[in-house]
Amino acid sequence: MTVLKHKSLAAQNHDLSYSQRQVKILSETPITPFSESLKKTDMFPLKSIDLDVFQINLGKMCNQVCTHCHVDAGPDRKEIMTKETMDLCLTAIDKSNCSTVDLTGGAPEMNPNFRWFVEQLSKKGKKVMVRCNLTIIVANKKYYDLPEFFKKHNVEVVSSLPCYTESNTDTQRGDGVFEQSIRALQMLNKVGYGQVGSKLILNLVFNPGGASLPPSQESLQKDYKIELKENFDIVFNELFAITNLPISRFLQFLRVSNKYEDYMQTLLDAYNPLAAQNVMCRNTISVSWDGYLYDCDFNQILELKVAAKGQHLASFNKEELIQRNIIVNQHCYGCTAGSGSSCGGTVV
Repeated sequence: MTVLKHKSLAAQNHDLSYSQRQVKILSETPITPFSESLKKTDMFPLKSIDLDVFQINLGKMCNQVCTHCHVDAGPDRKEIMTKETMDLCLTAIDKSNCSTVDLTGGAPEMNPNFRWFVEQLSKKGKKVMVRCNLTIIVANKKYYDLPEFFKKHNVEVVSSLPCYTESNTDTQRGDGVFEQSIRALQMLNKVGYGQVGSKLILNLVFNPGGASLPPSQESLQKDYKIELKENFDIVFNELFAITNLPISRFLQFLRVSNKYEDYMQTLLDAYNPLAAQNVMCRNTISVSWDGYLYDCDFNQILELKVAAKGQHLASFNKEELIQRNIIVNQHCYGCTAGSGSSCGGTVV
């Protein structure tokens, strides 16, 4: 597989100043501030209503370098959650009484303690979701048994597949990714994932390839199901259509292609107050690889920690987090445009 060109960690300066530069660009965007849009429907400050989902980034290391990746993941990233931080996660999860744990990365499976962590979560009876890039399953023989491992622990698999055609997928994710993704999906189907009557859930994720909003999730799902079944005998449960948020690599793409302001205006014009009521940050807490807490994984990339005294797992306080105000900026228009966007697809 050919990966896309990626700047080194040192050259890209992944520190607070890098995040601050992104926040500065977003804050200075000449459109209506997101907070003002919320005020029009008495939703500012946007507040948490529950803490039902833990979304945990197990590390930024990944075997792919995708053009839309807001985490800026890749093979050169060294940030990996330690077992000690995972133990803090388990303690916080117990305190929160959450129902769902959503594991992401990078490629979360590349964390050396990934399987141990899934096993611990499974013992606690939590719904475990893994955001799998598919190619990791066939990238190395040590991952070939992942479908069986997922099945054993009833893990819900959420996998990115930007298109049901090879050219569009490889353009966004790298040469050879489509073919490897198809093989991985067939392996998941073989053990029961996505099959009628099976409790093994396999969901796919669509991201637009450029500076546009995703089409109707419902109609797109129908197309995916027809094309994948007819051409590859692949079945799955649901398709999630997710809007690309203007941060990290996608922000760079927008600015280099002189599409940034037009894209931001597109998001503003499509702002939906109902979507704002249902954004995922209202019932989710995002945990970074080093144990810090954020309202969502987008704020995590921008280093916008939660508005609470306890900003780390070591000082986790459920009541304080449930009562917090959610930190917003112009990138939040991406989650509230049209039918809305979350890690579970559209929200209205």
